[in-house]
Amino acid sequence: MFLNSVVLILQEILEAALLISILLVLSRQLQLSARWFATGMILGGIGAFILSVNLATISEWLDYAGQEILIAGIMLAVLGLLTLIGLYSTSALWASRHSLPYLMSICVALALSREGAEIVIYLGGILNHQESVQPTFTGAGIGAGIGLSAGVLLYFGLLSLPARWIFCTCILLLALIGGTMASQATLLLTQVDWVAYSPVLWDSSIWLPEDSIPGHLLYALVGYEATPSLFQAIAYGIGFLLVSISATLGYLNHFRSRRKNTGEK
Repeated sequence: MFLNSVVLILQEILEAALLISILLVLSRQLQLSARWFATGMILGGIGAFILSVNLATISEWLDYAGQEILIAGIMLAVLGLLTLIGLYSTSALWASRHSLPYLMSICVALALSREGAEIVIYLGGILNHQESVQPTFTGAGIGAGIGLSAGVLLYFGLLSLPARWIFCTCILLLALIGGTMASQATLLLTQVDWVAYSPVLWDSSIWLPEDSIPGHLLYALVGYEATPSLFQAIAYGIGFLLVSISATLGYLNHFRSRRKNTGEK
């Protein structure tokens, strides 16, 4: 129970912690107020509680495919938000910059709702087995500590980069997370037959298991999958490109606007 709780909590905490760290660095680079972070954390906590309480009922929806479809929907919503964040963070329009804190707050709230609900359900179930409470909660604390530490290290690691590289690196990491969201949503929809099955492209579980700490870290950062299917790989590429292209388009629009204003002067 101890090792299982370490791995499970690490998996749930790590992805959200890294996403939040990247958004905080991006927010700092754009000189935005960090109040969106507190709002997102509060909404995420509320969402995690509501989702955990109702997850059994949700699972019965749509011929017992409700949980997978809801989680996939949350992942795709996060992908959409990351696409808008990429676009607006490079845009010169004041209205676009003004909306960024709201987008970041919603993104954090959705991520925490999804990850937090799993943690609440897992730990709540353990309370019914008194002999497992101490090792489980000890392992959960260690897993949470590792996940949060990885987020802190990423935050300060990004800030330690040369100033001209910080923004581009944040966008690249958000694009990788966007690809992960699309890939995992595809996997969930495949499990409930909303997406057709496709052949597995490779199996790297022998060299790097998904349930290892490096595997969890790579999953959170780049969406590592030991046995990805063809449709998952395609979805990953689409998610990555959506965020990357949106940021590029925003930058080009910013560049054209600045060039036009300079020409007018």
